[in-house]
Amino acid sequence: MSFPFKRESQNAKKEKMWNYNFYVYILTNKAKAVLYIGVTNNLVRRIFEHKSKLIPGFTEKYNVDNLIHHVHFENINDAIKREKQLKKWNRKWKEELINKSNPNWVDLYDQIREEIPNRVGDDK
Repeated sequence: MSFPFKRESQNAKKEKMWNYNFYVYILTNKAKAVLYIGVTNNLVRRIFEHKSKLIPGFTEKYNVDNLIHHVHFENINDAIKREKQLKKWNRKWKEELINKSNPNWVDLYDQIREEIPNRVGDDK
């Protein structure tokens, strides 16, 4: 008697686990003097944390909470690779990237709150 369902390999299970919604994002402060690059699996929650100063550190200290750029990835490894790449870029290159999609550096938080579902449990 054979098992009626095909068993998933450990690698397939691991691959599924790493394929969801991930975001690389760039924040700035009101003076647009500071840029911060991060990665998250829940963009709405993470920006809320920055804006609410819930996590001590760089963004809290320098009031960096205006979302000015974000990119969606389905794979965490791709997102982390892009985050690391952007962190190595000089300021001019980062500004050029931001200006392509958000030339006035408008805070995009309200926009993403409406566009991206904030599903409870996404980050567990």
